[in-house]
Amino acid sequence: MAATTYEYKFVMVELKSGFSRYMPKQDYHEIIQHLSKEGWRLVQIFAPATAGFGTASYFELIFEKPRE
Repeated sequence: MAATTYEYKFVMVELKSGFSRYMPKQDYHEIIQHLSKEGWRLVQIFAPATAGFGTASYFELIFEKPRE
C-alpha cells in the first residue's frame, strides 16, 4: 500500500496597523472557506518572528491536500 503524499499551499496575509492593533488586510475567514471548498485543509497558521517594534507584518496560512 502506497503512502499518501500531499501538496501544500502557502497564503501570506499582510497586517496593517490601526488604533494600536494590527489587523489583517484580507479576510482570512473567507480565504479558509474558499480553499476548503477546493479540497484544501488548514494545517497551520505561521507567525514570523517579531520586527523591531515587537509586531509581525504578516502571517501565513498553510494548507494541504492529498495529491491526485
